Amino acid sequence: MTVRVLDRYRDEAVPALKRRFRYKNVHAIPKLMKIVISMGIGDAQQDQAKLDAASAQLGQISGQRPVVTLAKKSVSNFKIREGNKVGLKVTLRGARMYEFFDRLISLAIPRARDFRGLSPSSFDGRGNYNMGLVEQTVFPEVDSATVTFTQGMNIVFETSARTDEEARELLSVLGMPFRSN
Repeated sequence: MTVRVLDRYRDEAVPALKRRFRYKNVHAIPKLMKIVISMGIGDAQQDQAKLDAASAQLGQISGQRPVVTLAKKSVSNFKIREGNKVGLKVTLRGARMYEFFDRLISLAIPRARDFRGLSPSSFDGRGNYNMGLVEQTVFPEVDSATVTFTQGMNIVFETSARTDEEARELLSVLGMPFRSN
């Protein structure tokens, strides 16, 4: 089974990046390394059902079972103790990563309310891009009739690019809908 985004990377992104940044070695051309999807669930300690529901939905979205994340520090203002369950995360690599990326840019992001493009300035200075979604119902895998609470998520795209400009160009060629400033 071939993945459209992986084919687009090989056919369009590699030649475009090689031309634009004048790479001599094909191994120096940036590529998508992994995608990390995380959800912070503040009520996880008080309501285990909420954590289970969010885990099932994140599993449907990503195609693999999420890992429960624990608090590293105690924060009295948030009523959190070290070791409490505070969220979920999934790390995608390989074919699953490209499939998720394709579903994200072709199905989920266009379904987001009042979408005008992703911010081109959400890079971290090392070639990684961060974006957030307000609710999980933008994914077609999640049945909105069974959702009891909306839950946002953070999605991190880790690339092998050394600069933000290289990473922005890579993600743009792959189809990421950045808005023009």
